[in-house]
Amino acid sequence: MQKLYAPWRDEYVKGERIEGCVFCHISKHTDDESLGVLYRDEHCFVVMNRYPYSPGHFMIIPHFHTDSLEELDSNVWLHMTALAQKGVAMLKNELNAKGVNIGMNLGAVGGAGIAEHIHLHLVPRWMGDTNFITTIGETRVYSVDFDEIYKKLLKVSKQYFCSN
Repeated sequence: MQKLYAPWRDEYVKGERIEGCVFCHISKHTDDESLGVLYRDEHCFVVMNRYPYSPGHFMIIPHFHTDSLEELDSNVWLHMTALAQKGVAMLKNELNAKGVNIGMNLGAVGGAGIAEHIHLHLVPRWMGDTNFITTIGETRVYSVDFDEIYKKLLKVSKQYFCSN
């Protein structure tokens, strides 16, 4: 049997738990680098997924706490989709993603890991980026370190998200 070494997961297992909504915590605290925030404005913030489906996976999250898309102000939703367009360009240009999955899981029954606060996922994809190990071994293999990807995207994020 092969062993996969993933020391960055240690933080998840032993790490300090945030009381309440993790997304509201990120919204209210401005230590962006320690939180993995790539961008924030008055409506939303863009944060790297600490436990991604693939390297570079990030989320666009409204500051407004709701579990209901239909309760979200339409202007905030339109702003989120505009940020998604810019985020797709960033993933394609900076990480050479050949495709991007975009989606929301609404509610625990809909598959949301954090069901109490809606969020839009952007997951970069490459040809052959998944294989049997995810299905059979319930394991994901990442070829790049989280911090390396975060720093790379952080360096260019303002040119994407702040542009018209």
